[in-house]
Amino acid sequence: MTFWLGLGVLVLLVLGGVGIYNGLVALRARAAGAWSDIDVQLKRRHDLIGNLVETVKGYAAHERQTLENVIEARNRATTAAGSGHPKQAGEAENFLTTQLRSIFALAEAYPDLKANQNFQDLQRSLESIETAIEQARRYYNAVVRDLNTRIQSVPSVFVARLFGFTEREFFELDDAAEAKVPAVRF
Repeated sequence: MTFWLGLGVLVLLVLGGVGIYNGLVALRARAAGAWSDIDVQLKRRHDLIGNLVETVKGYAAHERQTLENVIEARNRATTAAGSGHPKQAGEAENFLTTQLRSIFALAEAYPDLKANQNFQDLQRSLESIETAIEQARRYYNAVVRDLNTRIQSVPSVFVARLFGFTEREFFELDDAAEAKVPAVRF
């Protein structure tokens, strides 16, 4: 009788451990998928910025430094986004957002540029992508929150340590002002 009771408890512990492990694996996979979604949106943003810069070049050729700054920021953001490190990607994206604001400020100085249909379409697309990036970041952070909470909670902490599950970094912005979508005014 004691043998069967001990065996039953052991089976329950093993099944509980397997359930916890599978839950952690599922959360880790969701976090990786959410990070991939952010990467996709950032790639769309970076590709669009190239088109935006080319459109602005025709109207503001003498504003070379502003355009070069935007291109440099885009390149930094592209590299950081591919690194898989949310903190580095966040810093690079903050810098890119600041540089994008300077492009939109240029539009104020060039009435022909503001009236250009290509420029307006690119601005609308950029606004749409910024919203999609914000949503992807939120989803990623929610999944990371769930994963990190699970890793830190009893009894999951024992299974997480045993199988090497580690906490993930949140995708955070250092400056709250950077979280805002660049304002576009005509």
